[in-house]
Amino acid sequence: MIEKRDFYINGQWVAPAAAKDHNVIDPSTEEPCAVISLGSEADTNAAVAAAKAALPGWMATPVEERIALVEKLIEVYQARGEDLAQAMSTEMGAPIEMSRTQQVGAGIFHLKNFVRAAKAFEFERPLSDRFQNDRIIYEAVGVAALITPWNWPMNQITLKVGAAAIAGCTMVLKPSEESPLDAMIFAELMDEAGFPAGVFNLVNGDGVGVGSQLSSHPDVDMVSFTGSTRAGTAISKAAADTLKKVHLELGGKGANVIFDDADEKAVKRGVLHMMNNTGQSCNAPSRMLVQKGIYDQAVATAAEVAAKVTVGPASEEGRHIGPVVNETQWNKIQDLIQKGIDEGARLVAGGTGRPEGFNKGFYVKPTVFADVNNQMTIAREEIFGPVLSIIPFETEEEAVEIANDTPYGLTNYVQTQDGAKANRMARVLRSGMVEMNGQSRSPGAPFGGMKQSGNGREGGIFGIEDFLEIKAVGGWSTD
Repeated sequence: MIEKRDFYINGQWVAPAAAKDHNVIDPSTEEPCAVISLGSEADTNAAVAAAKAALPGWMATPVEERIALVEKLIEVYQARGEDLAQAMSTEMGAPIEMSRTQQVGAGIFHLKNFVRAAKAFEFERPLSDRFQNDRIIYEAVGVAALITPWNWPMNQITLKVGAAAIAGCTMVLKPSEESPLDAMIFAELMDEAGFPAGVFNLVNGDGVGVGSQLSSHPDVDMVSFTGSTRAGTAISKAAADTLKKVHLELGGKGANVIFDDADEKAVKRGVLHMMNNTGQSCNAPSRMLVQKGIYDQAVATAAEVAAKVTVGPASEEGRHIGPVVNETQWNKIQDLIQKGIDEGARLVAGGTGRPEGFNKGFYVKPTVFADVNNQMTIAREEIFGPVLSIIPFETEEEAVEIANDTPYGLTNYVQTQDGAKANRMARVLRSGMVEMNGQSRSPGAPFGGMKQSGNGREGGIFGIEDFLEIKAVGGWSTD
């Protein structure tokens, strides 16, 4: 079994202040695959102190040098891609092919976009052509606590670390204790890339421990958190006493609105998108709203597509979906599937229990419900598993009303071949992102939500700006 008990603090791997072992479970087998340590307050304090001490020097480092270090990070990241893929596949259940392409690939994608954006960004500039003696300076927020989830580990770590590093922030990363191994490899990459001691620190721990300590720490200037809305609320409350800047990427319950003039692949595309990463994505299109003219056919297609989605161990090659991350998630998903049945939704694919042939591992049947209404529990709660709810609608106005009737507001989707209708929908859907007709957002586009899906944006220049303060200077000398 892998033993990774040390933390990365001030440029060194150090033993925890107190022993507190935590087993990392392989969700494909339900067996421990590694042991790490959960940090104590002494470990948190040491990491924050290192980041605070390194902050003045890192802020003073020319941005060109900070960008160059991120470019070096990209090089070493690519060289260790297989190690990262194997770690994520083992610890959180992403099938190895998906882990190599999507999970590892997301990190390279974001880091390259940050470099491109930063090279075109003016960190110091005049207020305007008219007011040359007023200077606008973008400077680092300060010490940033980065708290990342288990479902897209490298995606979220690179979105936070890349932006913070270029902005001039020093940082303490607390990855999810469910998927810490990839983060520890990432710490090795930061070290190999040559980031100065104290700029990047890593302490493993849980939310109640290290997470809460970072959120309330007086020497932490900003918390950037990705995870559940419940945890985001707790972090906001903990950070309030010290008036930290708080960036939150939280849950979602995305509507995928399929009009009767949608292209013929729209339903299939929506089902496969929902099942990707075993449904463990905050921006998953988990509510499929279908116009009544094509509703029956859409339900039949969705059931057929879901029935062909195969399930298997993360270690096996292929395009199957893997297990969900742990027993707690598995039990929650099973309860919600049963709730859907009990509340009268029509089960057209999947259901409760493990898929046929599995008596161990946290595997879930790819599940589709039809005849769902938006007041059912499965339409309200974020399930975070491979469970799709299909809801009928008649008019464009009704679709908007249903789509927006949720506490969440992360990503919505629209499928129609009427460009004017698509654009109308994009304007009125209350979400931070809208994707239409299978076209994803371009590199550097901001990722983030409204309402209980959080605040702030990640990716490209928008992500870098979240780690910057704006300083206005009057009387700047232009001599």
